Amino acid sequence: MPMFSSEFPQAPGLLYLNHAAVSPWPQRSALAVARFAQENVQLGARDYPTWMTVEHRLRERFQRLLNAPSTDDIALVKNTSEALSMVAFGLDWAPGDQVVISQEEFPSNRIVWEALAPKGVEVIQVALDGEDPEAALLQACGPRTRLLSISAVQYASGLKMDLPRLGQGCKARGVLFCIDAIQQLGAAPFDVQAYACDFAMADGHKWMMGPEGLGVFYCRAALRPHLTLQQYGWRMVEAVGDYTQPTWAPSHSARRFECGSPNMLGIMALDASLELLEEVGLVEVEQLITARMDQLTAGIAQLPGARIHSSPQPERRSGIFSFSIDGQDSLALHKQLMAENVVCIPRGKGVRFSPHFYTSEQVIADAVAKVARLSQAIGNRQL
Repeated sequence: MPMFSSEFPQAPGLLYLNHAAVSPWPQRSALAVARFAQENVQLGARDYPTWMTVEHRLRERFQRLLNAPSTDDIALVKNTSEALSMVAFGLDWAPGDQVVISQEEFPSNRIVWEALAPKGVEVIQVALDGEDPEAALLQACGPRTRLLSISAVQYASGLKMDLPRLGQGCKARGVLFCIDAIQQLGAAPFDVQAYACDFAMADGHKWMMGPEGLGVFYCRAALRPHLTLQQYGWRMVEAVGDYTQPTWAPSHSARRFECGSPNMLGIMALDASLELLEEVGLVEVEQLITARMDQLTAGIAQLPGARIHSSPQPERRSGIFSFSIDGQDSLALHKQLMAENVVCIPRGKGVRFSPHFYTSEQVIADAVAKVARLSQAIGNRQL
């Protein structure tokens, strides 16, 4: 997108196709951090109240990004895993309870549920490779199922889930619905109300183009009092800032999940990154990513022996493109691509490309050309 090209002054020759792992920052985020660092050097925390206005503004951006009913529903957390752990170890489990997940989940959305085994909780893993993955997930929800937890987009294949359908199905069955939103939030519109989800969480360092160490946790208001707190401190109390009260109570808002001092450095950066996404608009972001995915699909599909592992169905596609070349080691191809300044990663059945809205057509064309040349060279060496 030419009007935002100045926001991404990346190194010459760099073909960055790894936003589903860790995204580069926009220029404005780096400048926000630089200003904040200089302010700390020169003034210390003299203007701390101003910092709090940025924090509040970030909560408002997250409220809009998730379409949450209120900023009270938003907690600022370290990462997705922390938020998932708050749910997993906050709920009152009984022996025999079940959690349904998919067989394709990133470890964050698997290990945390498996860690409940000492409480007698069983994890049911469901294959998503059939014609109707949502039906398979909902069919696995039996009378003992307490919660369904699913990634909005599967990290390896890029499979995009029908979240409204899953939300409606969970509600009809009395099953809690938890969404790991990290591979969708910032890449496409997201709506916790339309999805009827109880919990949603995501890190800021992927499609939101922020730093590692800061993410968001949405918790439906009615469920907040029912999550047993695992961390305590000065910031999670209702009367925050009043240090003289001998008694305390957890905040009525999702701030109850924030036990101590905020990550102000991360807040400055992520606030700036989300500002950019709001300026572009999430509908436009999704359309631009889709255009790059169309270009990738057309380019890779014409290569000899190419196999595309991401779904061809428009409603299933995301910003993740997975492919392999018949007879070739994907790890070797990935290594060669990285040596050629194509930043990508091996995941699942092949190499994973993940462009963002600002990725140019030329970057895609150059990456496809390098895949063609390198795969041919690898193939020749294997003869």
